[in-house]
Amino acid sequence: MLENCLYRAKSTRLQCSKVLVPRELTTRVAQEALQLSLNEPCGLRGCIIYVNVECNNKQVALDTIVYDCTVDPTFELKLVLKQDTQGWDYVRDLLINRTCFPSLFRSILKLSPKFQLTKRRLYFSVIGAGNEDC
Repeated sequence: MLENCLYRAKSTRLQCSKVLVPRELTTRVAQEALQLSLNEPCGLRGCIIYVNVECNNKQVALDTIVYDCTVDPTFELKLVLKQDTQGWDYVRDLLINRTCFPSLFRSILKLSPKFQLTKRRLYFSVIGAGNEDC
């Protein structure tokens, strides 16, 4: 799901031809999302994920991922992927962005292995009440 989101966003929201994703980044995001869903009434099925990328200290909203559209959402996750600002690629992009044609040269977005995943519940817990809708 996350890979598809990045694929769709690269030419529209991100305006680049390639997105380089560090090894195991999507696996780590999935593991953390699963961990955050353990105490939820519907588990991961009740999750909505808002995917953002932080580039040059600005967040760009990429997409919304709904794990199971047949279940009313019980919590939201906000995922912020970060641009890798280490190394020559980032410096090159900064220099190119100061040219007359920056959009023609920006072709690769390299993501950092770091990310931020925050959770927000969409319900209030009542002791003894169960959710049979899941």
